[in-house]
Amino acid sequence: MTEGGTPQPTIAPTNYDPPMTHQITVIGGGPGGSTVATLLARQGFDVTLFEREIFPREHVGESLLPASIPILENLGVIDEIEAAGFTPKYGATMVWGSDPEPWSWHFAETNASYPHAYQVWRPTFDQMLLRNAERSGVVVREGWRVTDVALDRDKPTALKVESPDGATQEFAPDWIVDASGQNGFIARRLDLRVNDEFFRNLAVYSYHRGADRLPEPDAGNIFIEAYEHGWSWAIPLPDDVMSVGVVVDAAWGGARLAEQATDQFYRDQLALTAKTAEMLSAAEPIDEPRIIRDWSYTSQRLVGDGYILVGDAACFIDPLFSSGVHLALSSALLASAYVTSALRDPEMRAPAAEVYTQLYMQQYHRFREMAALFYASNRTSDSYFWEARRITQSGDDVSPREAFVAAVAGQPPQGYERVVLERGEAPPDFVQGVAAVEQERERRDAEMARLIDTAWPNRSPMLDAVPSLADGVTLARKPIVGDGQFEWGAVISSASRPQGAPISTLIAALASRIDGIRTVGDLFDDLLDGIDEQQRAQLLPGLLTALRVLYVDGMIAQWRESHLPPPKAGGDAEGRGGHTAR
Repeated sequence: MTEGGTPQPTIAPTNYDPPMTHQITVIGGGPGGSTVATLLARQGFDVTLFEREIFPREHVGESLLPASIPILENLGVIDEIEAAGFTPKYGATMVWGSDPEPWSWHFAETNASYPHAYQVWRPTFDQMLLRNAERSGVVVREGWRVTDVALDRDKPTALKVESPDGATQEFAPDWIVDASGQNGFIARRLDLRVNDEFFRNLAVYSYHRGADRLPEPDAGNIFIEAYEHGWSWAIPLPDDVMSVGVVVDAAWGGARLAEQATDQFYRDQLALTAKTAEMLSAAEPIDEPRIIRDWSYTSQRLVGDGYILVGDAACFIDPLFSSGVHLALSSALLASAYVTSALRDPEMRAPAAEVYTQLYMQQYHRFREMAALFYASNRTSDSYFWEARRITQSGDDVSPREAFVAAVAGQPPQGYERVVLERGEAPPDFVQGVAAVEQERERRDAEMARLIDTAWPNRSPMLDAVPSLADGVTLARKPIVGDGQFEWGAVISSASRPQGAPISTLIAALASRIDGIRTVGDLFDDLLDGIDEQQRAQLLPGLLTALRVLYVDGMIAQWRESHLPPPKAGGDAEGRGGHTAR
């Protein structure tokens, strides 16, 4: 299927004779590959990208998230995207949870800066990003297929590439970025891929023209409908086209697809939906249905000696939350920073690889936990599919509170999480865990509001309080994402946030002084010793606010009044082990 006005592809020349050594080779020209290639080229590296297809090419996954918009702005393509006529997406509409009627939620409820995303036509969208990489200095070779890799133990040493005319060449890059999508070129050859047994689903999808859209203000929303055997999606695209798919259990669907034609299976499943079938009643299919199988997986390792995995080549999660393109873009941003740092500062290579993995998997697991929670919360259908997916996978040693904190990274529930609580029937222990976390955060914030006197420079009662770090809180020097690369910085971590949060050098110096004995005023005097009064007056409000955030987030365990004795248990002043007031 082609979209009106789409430029015709330019066939890559077959007489291309590149040099034998490249600094960086990127495998794959999708959103992840084109983004990482663009950013690395802007860092001054020699980047060659091999893409086996000739763009534009068909690809499912049309629904973007607002979190991707800043990355697209950084790439310099947002004006082109806005001019392309893609459908603005202001939220999602669902038949899900305990309510059989459609309901909506909107990005503006939780993201005032970016209240909408887009429903994009992927052939056009992906081509925009690839051409942008070319303009940025990337050598783009469409129709060139990477066929093999030479390995020295687990280190890729050379790539074999086949040109459009069938000729083969070998390249020995300094670094390989694998953005080959679900093919997972490096991951499969190194046997890194691990399937997610909870999300063993398959999808069958196609495109329709003339389908009814949701009423305003939700006409641009993705529509998701739970039904007996799984769920369906309907994504409104330009030219009156709609992407429509069904997601079912992989084993169940595979057995039926072995007995009946794909198009018949697709029609039968759509007929079981209520609202989706109604939207398609006057529509015409304009493409043959396609199947995607067993797409949820992770990799045992995301970074190795001379390579890094990006986007779907690293991991992929159930598409319920339209997270695929965003994970590709955000991992590309991180991968570019990592490769830049690894090539320029060998000392940074190993610790930054660990941080890249932590940051990428933090995003992945957040989407995964929310998807699992959504499946567990649906009560619109009773069937094998839904009963199997209402079984949570939390270990017996993980409390509901801990599961919640891990799922939302220590932040109050919002967006998807809030919808689960309001519209679904989440497991009771999870709901209780949410309530406990929210109540504790509210209590802590109210306590801080009482202690901090906003009429600065009058003395705040908080200056006379004695803080103690929570058990398990640590301060460490770790790589953090800076301007296009990783830089050394301070990170504070806790049991509920093991990946840590970057903090400024000043706040790290303050946190390292918290010993459960000295008052906040004493800590400030020590920290700001030798600084004149004018500078102190400028710094103190920010320091008080930082302490408030650390307390509400649970990094500071408890405050006590200065006349009370210090706690008996605890660790040292750097926070290794922390201090807990009893």
